[in-house]
Amino acid sequence: MKTVSIVYFSGGGHTTKMAEAVVAGARSVVGINVNLLAISGDDITKGRYVNDALFAQLDASDAIILGSPTYMGDVAGQMKCFLDAGGSRWYSRGWVDKLAAGFTVSGGPSGDKLHTLQTFFIFAMQCGMVWVSHNEMPGDPNGKNRLSSYSGAMGQAGQEAPDVAPNAADKSAGVALGARVAAAVLRWNR
Repeated sequence: MKTVSIVYFSGGGHTTKMAEAVVAGARSVVGINVNLLAISGDDITKGRYVNDALFAQLDASDAIILGSPTYMGDVAGQMKCFLDAGGSRWYSRGWVDKLAAGFTVSGGPSGDKLHTLQTFFIFAMQCGMVWVSHNEMPGDPNGKNRLSSYSGAMGQAGQEAPDVAPNAADKSAGVALGARVAAAVLRWNR
């Protein structure tokens, strides 16, 4: 069985809701095992993320989907610490040819979310991973790509509670991304 791991940080619960949507999409594909892995600030010591068990799960995965809120135009600091710790996989070439994708949530329709997805993309490219884009057409305000992102799934949430935002349309973008990555894993690993 192939494995898709979703690793994410959530500050207020909104990114958790998107992560759960991505999980639902990945689990909809037969033959895929799914790990949902939350990054904790408790695993950051002196500015370095340390969690060998989490990295072991990612090492054993066929695809890694990265998620973070967009804070001040980029990934959350906790996610950046995780990405920096992933440098050991860059050096060892341990994640070459794994599939990768990303998702993010921020307060505005844009909110500089693209930069967060680009941070994930550049990290994945440096690690020799293969990026899976979001495939849904934009235009429908209730559709799977309401915020018109091809780089990954985007959600919008301000000060609303996580059970209100991101909305159903944005979560459907997460579901679609999870399903696309899981299907791609099966094609890539024939």
